[in-house]
Amino acid sequence: MQIRDMNWMQVEAWLRSDDRCVLPIGSTEQHGYLSLAVDSILAEKVATEAAEPLGVPVFPVMPYGIAPYFATYPGSITLRVETLLAVVRDVVDSLRRVGFRRFLIVNGHGGNQPVAALAGDMMVDHPELSIKFHSWWNAPRAWAKVQAIDTTGSHANWMENFPWTRLANIAMPQGDKPPFDRELMRVSSPPGVREILGDGVFGGSYQKPDDVMLDLWATGVAETREQLEGPWPTRS
Repeated sequence: MQIRDMNWMQVEAWLRSDDRCVLPIGSTEQHGYLSLAVDSILAEKVATEAAEPLGVPVFPVMPYGIAPYFATYPGSITLRVETLLAVVRDVVDSLRRVGFRRFLIVNGHGGNQPVAALAGDMMVDHPELSIKFHSWWNAPRAWAKVQAIDTTGSHANWMENFPWTRLANIAMPQGDKPPFDRELMRVSSPPGVREILGDGVFGGSYQKPDDVMLDLWATGVAETREQLEGPWPTRS
C-alpha cells in the first residue's frame, strides 16, 4: 500500500497491529538513453510490488541521491553526503515518533551506500529500531541472475532497461558498447567522466529481450519481499 493512497487514520490503524514500513531511495541522474529517474522508478516500483501482498505502507521515493560524477550531464542532481544522511535521519525520526519500528530502505542507486552506515548508527541511538538497507539489484539472487544473463550488466545499459525506464520515441542503439577504463573514471573529475563515458552508458549491451528482463524483475521483487517478511528482531 502506497502512502499516497492512505490517510493518517489508516496509517494509525496499521500501527495498531504492525510497525513495518518501506522507504525507497533513488537518484536523478543521467542513464544514457533511459529516463533520468531510472533509479527512483526502479526503487519505488520494486518496493511497491514487494510490499503489496503484505499491505505494508510504502513511502514516496527519495528522488535525489549522491551522484557527483555525473554533474556535467544536464538534468543530473547530486546531494552532499551529509544532506542525504540528514534527510533520511529526519524521515526515520519522524516515523519513529508515531510508532514505526521496522524499516526496509529499498535502495536503487549505488552512490547511496552511506545510508547503510547511517542505519547502523540510528540503531545504536534507538535500540528499539530495526533498519534494513537493501540494494535490490545487487542482492544475492538478483545479482546472480544479472551475472547469469550477461556479466556486463551495469549502469544505464541492459540491466536497467525495463519497459518502465525507457522513453517513448527514443531509439536504443543496437549492439554493444565497448568497455572503458573504470579505474580512470573513478579518479576523474565530472568533465573527465563525461569525456570517458560519452553517452553515459557503462558499456555492454544496450538492451535485452523483455522476457529476460521480466524474469530478472520477478527475482528482485521476490527477494525484496523476503526482506520485508523477515527475520526481524523479536519485540518484548
